[in-house]
Amino acid sequence: MAHPLQALRDVMAEYHIDAYLIPTADFHGSEYVGAHFACREYLSGFTGSAGTLLVFANWAGLWTDGRYFLQAAQQLEGSGIRLMKQGEPGVPTIEEFLRQSLQPEQTLGFDGRCVDARTGRRYHRLTRQLGAKLNHQLDLVDEIWPQRPPLSAQPVWELEAQYAGLSRRDKLAQLRRSMVSEGADTFLLSTLEDIAWLLNLRGNDIPCDPVFLSYLILTKETCILFANPASFSPELLAELEVDGVSLRPYDNFYAYVNRFSPSQTVLLDTRRVNTTLLTSIPSHVSVLDRPNPTELRKAIKNPVEVENMRRAHLADGIALTRFMYWLKTQLPQGTTELQAAEHLEALRRADPLYLEPSFDPILATGAHSAIVHYSPTPESDAPIQPNAFLLADTGGHYYTGTTDCTRTYAMGTLTDWQKTCYTAVLRGNLHLAAAVFRAGCTGLNLDCLARQPLWDLGLDFNHGTGHGVGYLLSVHEGPQSIRWRSLGKEPALAPGMITSDEPGVYFDGDFGIRLENLVLCMEKSQTNFGTFLGFETLTLTPFDRDAMDPTQMTPQEKALLNAYHARVHAAIAPHLPPEEAAWLAQATRPI
Repeated sequence: MAHPLQALRDVMAEYHIDAYLIPTADFHGSEYVGAHFACREYLSGFTGSAGTLLVFANWAGLWTDGRYFLQAAQQLEGSGIRLMKQGEPGVPTIEEFLRQSLQPEQTLGFDGRCVDARTGRRYHRLTRQLGAKLNHQLDLVDEIWPQRPPLSAQPVWELEAQYAGLSRRDKLAQLRRSMVSEGADTFLLSTLEDIAWLLNLRGNDIPCDPVFLSYLILTKETCILFANPASFSPELLAELEVDGVSLRPYDNFYAYVNRFSPSQTVLLDTRRVNTTLLTSIPSHVSVLDRPNPTELRKAIKNPVEVENMRRAHLADGIALTRFMYWLKTQLPQGTTELQAAEHLEALRRADPLYLEPSFDPILATGAHSAIVHYSPTPESDAPIQPNAFLLADTGGHYYTGTTDCTRTYAMGTLTDWQKTCYTAVLRGNLHLAAAVFRAGCTGLNLDCLARQPLWDLGLDFNHGTGHGVGYLLSVHEGPQSIRWRSLGKEPALAPGMITSDEPGVYFDGDFGIRLENLVLCMEKSQTNFGTFLGFETLTLTPFDRDAMDPTQMTPQEKALLNAYHARVHAAIAPHLPPEEAAWLAQATRPI
């Protein structure tokens, strides 16, 4: 059998496709994808969560971001695929590369179900300008992937109101009002997290993201959910019917959209629906391209969700603190990264409301910690090194919410330089968490607070400082973020949003450090000058005193750290056995 990349090139020639694009995507624009959609991984061997493969007859390249430069370089070695480091000087974007490389009369191909409509339009415009052609109706990988995993169809279950805080009937009523105010009578929703949030349903069709494969069409009178009927119990179907939600087969969606009538006005977000979906709507139908109204509502947690998230972080903090105690006092010699991850997972499972990890655990010892999103595998698993850093970036899904925390631990004696770097990252984390800012500010306005201590040393990190976090949904949730590179129009930070605070620094082949807490945006004050917002830190587990150099911290920074550690001790100590509580008192003592 031919290598997958050569097999793809053979079938490209059959279909007269000169360049074929394979993004990391499913039909719904999901960040993480199920096994059926792991086409880019199948072809390239690169396992990171973000990347796009572009294949020509005599050249192939993979574009990915700074989180994955080191990992991609290792996994692409010998593949014949060139690593294209997004955002780096001299590295063209995919569109720029196509403009330079695609010749007149050549054809660019991709599966339009896996490319968002806005990007699809840009590719259409580009090929037209070049005198080239576009074919977005080909799933060529399906033709060359023997025993491709089928579409997932795991059971769907209901998230009760005590956790969701708002009924699905109320959410649907709110959405209908938004739809009408935009002048539309039909709304198309295809993003899985939004559908799950809107209907207070959860599933397991994507690992570590409790969603289910589905589309939704809402009108003033009806709500039609397109999903696999086998995933729903009769009891759940009956409850949905009571709330005016009817179920149709997942595969019927595109044919249904194709039958829209000229009298309909359809609201959708071309950043979120795929190219095939948009082109399935008849040309005589009026389409309104507007921001997805569920996205911001989902990001601003309601009071019940906020209080539940505090409970989730208390439970998570207990597990994380017990894990730190184990690392510091009981770690068996020879323990590996995977064994440490399994131990932390067991500690989380002790909570009755815990469900599953919110992403594959990142447990990285020594030089592995310099690989931003390294996750140990049986092939890479290494014993935890003495006198080195152990970076642990992990999270959990609880009925009460989703967590994401990173700590970097000193596993013995560190160098002065390692402590300097750790202290700079810690100071950046504390600065951002303590920010007070005018309502209307975005993450772009705040990012430098977390980076300044590193910039003072001529250091930086090549990933965003903060991402939104869902409620028992995706651990990476928009629309807000904290970063210095603009991704377009940034929404203002708003009370109820939960965002990560995670500066870091990484030295290839040596070590890496990241410190991450989740913070809740909340109103701080109202004055004659306006409304001022700030953050409440939700994550509750110590920073490692053994890794920091207090002489490099200002009195204000020490006060911030001491106040945080006092909160951690007060919240966590009552839930620990006596010997662990005594250890925590020392780990959180003032500096």
